[in-house]
Amino acid sequence: MHLKRMKKRYIFSGFAQFMTICMLTGCGGETLKDPSGQAADMVEESAGESEVSGGSEAVTPEEAAEAPEEDAEAPEEDAEAETVPVLRDAVREKIGGFAGCAVTGQEIDDPEVWRIVTTHFETVTLGNELKPDALVGYSVGKCPGTETVELNGEDIEVPILDYSRAEYILDRFLQWNSENPDRQIRIRGHVLVWHSQTPEWFFHEDYDKNKAYVDAATMDRRLEWYIKTVLTHFTGEDSRYRELFYGWDVVNEAVSDGTGTYRSDAENPAEALSEDRHGSNSSWWHVYQSNEYIINAFRYANKYAPAELELYYNDYNECELKKQKGILELLRAVKAQEGPPGEGTRISAMGMQGHYGMDRPSAGDIKIAAILYSKEVGKVQLTEVDISASQGYTGQEDQKEAEYAKLTKRYEAIWKMICENSGLFSGVTFWGTVDHYSWLQSRSDVGGGNKTGLPQCPLLFDEHYEPKPCFYVFTE
Repeated sequence: MHLKRMKKRYIFSGFAQFMTICMLTGCGGETLKDPSGQAADMVEESAGESEVSGGSEAVTPEEAAEAPEEDAEAPEEDAEAETVPVLRDAVREKIGGFAGCAVTGQEIDDPEVWRIVTTHFETVTLGNELKPDALVGYSVGKCPGTETVELNGEDIEVPILDYSRAEYILDRFLQWNSENPDRQIRIRGHVLVWHSQTPEWFFHEDYDKNKAYVDAATMDRRLEWYIKTVLTHFTGEDSRYRELFYGWDVVNEAVSDGTGTYRSDAENPAEALSEDRHGSNSSWWHVYQSNEYIINAFRYANKYAPAELELYYNDYNECELKKQKGILELLRAVKAQEGPPGEGTRISAMGMQGHYGMDRPSAGDIKIAAILYSKEVGKVQLTEVDISASQGYTGQEDQKEAEYAKLTKRYEAIWKMICENSGLFSGVTFWGTVDHYSWLQSRSDVGGGNKTGLPQCPLLFDEHYEPKPCFYVFTE
């Protein structure tokens, strides 16, 4: 399928200018107005410290003064029509898998992002809205309130969950799918268990981080309740979203960069466990002191998820040999406990995040990692793909042509490898759509982050919402 469009360079509307300014000024830990008008603290997904690639995830625009509204100029048009291939169709044809992207926050309200998403992508990952902090309304410093629920015949006190931010986005896709039955878009749930963006109070007595940590048995009840409640709400028999989800990241980034084994509560000694959200250290490990929480997370996900919902482990720096060894150990431990729902674990694929640099890892290293992971869990997916800019790139106009050429060559090598080994990969998800909304535009010291603060061009569409040369690597 191809789209006929006139060649044009889009003039930003007042909204797009405002959103771009927000992204380029950075927003880790800042305040954002959610679609309902409520304030919400948003942070980057942190993933330890690494020089190569890593697990920081998409960030959302910070709250800023309202930009003045400007009259949009009429777009310039050439007489020559441009044929733009449809990415999702090309990827499906070439590897038999899906092309996906991430969206988060108010990106979904940008009409040009919506056009790109609904035209070119078959799956979508919500960058932040299904993480634990979002589901407690970003009340990360203090529990938002509790209620009593029944779990396995026992009454337990649990935090009150808030689904509104996720549902705001999901409802858009429900409507799209209803109106476009031949161009369905499905959702990847991200993420149930993660050391970061899980409020510290969740691990303490009375949900108060100033009190003692709970014991493992108490934490296990909380873990089961949380997984049961979230999966039932979004994928249960009575959920209006049941058919929307194809899979869910059960556990995220539980392996250490430094030690190559499980991430502990001392991954970064300079980071206090009392922090409201952790960039590196794991309070899950602090409570359990073992991988039991990982095994149990997959056991509970298997118990409460529909049989057709795929269940994943997801991690970054997945091609680095030391960490690769630890990831393989984790996958084997989960597989060793496989069994029927209510008794054993279930894992469907390994999510290789794919936050790569311009030079590393090589396409061959990615292939080797995919082969190793597929031997353990059957298949792999690239789940958060973006490419950091080459050293010395500052975003100047006179640099773009050369940088875009490097980016195209880099994506070409990776895509060629994927096509030659298409049986390994069931899908490729890019961590965003247009460059100016990428999390890489904000400086970050976490793994895979932008440590220079310089502009980046990691994705397939430019600041004018037009396909870059690297887009055509995947379609021609």
